[in-house]
Amino acid sequence: MKAKYIILGLAAVALLMTSCKDSFLEVEPGTKTTLEEYFSDGDHVYEALIAAYAPMRAYDWNGSQYGPLNINAEVMGDNFWPGGQDRTDIQYWHYMNNFEATGKVTISVVWDQSYMGIKRCNDVLTYCDWAIEANSLTDSVADIYREEARILRDWYYCVLWKYYGNLPFYLENIAEEPYLADQISADEVYNQVIADLEGALAIGKLPERWDDANLGRVSAAVGKMLYAEMVLYQNDESRFSRALQYMANIIENPKFDLVDDYASIFTEDGEWTVESIWEINYTDGANGKRAYDAIYNVGGTWLPRLISPSGGVSADGIDNGWGFAPVRQEAYAKFEAGDVRRDATIYTAPEGSYTTRYEDTGMWLNKYIARTANLVDIVGATDANFNNNYRIYRYSEALLNAAELCLRTGTNTEKGYEYLNRVRDRAGLTNVKLTMENILNERDLEFMGEGKRYWDLVRTGYAASVLVPDADGYRTNSWTESKKYLPIPESEINAGQGKLTQNNY
Repeated sequence: MKAKYIILGLAAVALLMTSCKDSFLEVEPGTKTTLEEYFSDGDHVYEALIAAYAPMRAYDWNGSQYGPLNINAEVMGDNFWPGGQDRTDIQYWHYMNNFEATGKVTISVVWDQSYMGIKRCNDVLTYCDWAIEANSLTDSVADIYREEARILRDWYYCVLWKYYGNLPFYLENIAEEPYLADQISADEVYNQVIADLEGALAIGKLPERWDDANLGRVSAAVGKMLYAEMVLYQNDESRFSRALQYMANIIENPKFDLVDDYASIFTEDGEWTVESIWEINYTDGANGKRAYDAIYNVGGTWLPRLISPSGGVSADGIDNGWGFAPVRQEAYAKFEAGDVRRDATIYTAPEGSYTTRYEDTGMWLNKYIARTANLVDIVGATDANFNNNYRIYRYSEALLNAAELCLRTGTNTEKGYEYLNRVRDRAGLTNVKLTMENILNERDLEFMGEGKRYWDLVRTGYAASVLVPDADGYRTNSWTESKKYLPIPESEINAGQGKLTQNNY
């Protein structure tokens, strides 16, 4: 395991000075400083940059809702059930699964954490200007921070855009009451964010991959993966060629490659290998002290606890879970004989070895399952501190993005065929033709449980035919185009004072 760049929150709070005509009554402590004075120091700008990463670590639990990004998406797809105790247990997942979410029963953690991240990224960009003016930050270092903060901000916006579509949008924090931004359409959000991402990548100061001491920070390769993700989701053919070039940059970079053993990717030793492009770092070490009342402390993640069998399976080293996101039988059946990814992806519990819960299938996501070994160095709360890093982008996704872009642009399809079948070869499978059906099938199997499948079905037009009622009666509604964007939390609609329009879900 490589050293982890652990994202911390700000340790200091800057105080704003006030003024009064009766100045002789005021006593000014010697340590008092303004916000601008504090962040005119280059070291403090770096603190703010680190703080901009903290919100992404709390999608799993932010003190209000559980919302690991992979499970949020998977429960809307065709491979997992929401599970839990019953339909009222993490109710918004069950409503999302059945395409019946409402403003009152919808996911809000994605909204809250993403906008918190956007605000902090905007702060960094402002603070860079202050520090340069104070001669405490060089232009070259500021350019690194700016590129990093803009790509990170664009990633937060991408997360919001895919879930909610039509968003309050701003690239500078609003300084005056009532602190409300104008809502713009999903297409306008895309146009604004993709243009900003192009501008950020044009700065060209970030490394393609950070050194071991900085693993976890946004790199140029992260920006390129984000670019391809957004362009493909929008089906923006005008940008396919640039996205393909970005994928080729990553594929040809000797710092990235497939690892030989697929099952090793999601182990502790599999963190930050050559396959990894971006991960969220979690730890169970001496600083692992995340807890229900300390969600932003350095530490681990709630994800394994959520998605593992209730009571655990001690004989297999599986710790107690809460029974969410059981794997569907249909998902298991998708894997061909000999596909090494099946058992690496799906853990089948021995019958009678755990306590069954709602929508139980006996199968669980092996990639992030609650292994007792991932708690051995625990200091903080056990629910919160599994040390599993969350994988956002992997090298195999660059290969499959490139294969799709080769096919859809008609550019170098021989290379596209090679990219697709490199992924299949690692899985122990024979070659297939370069077709859209084969690419989507490969993405389904390669990234099962990683939160990619639902978005692939939506962007390619398959959602309406695949996401339909099931024989077990758990999903009774079908996906329709009106279900593309989830309802905005009603609390946000109310706080918007008439400036926010609810999605037509």
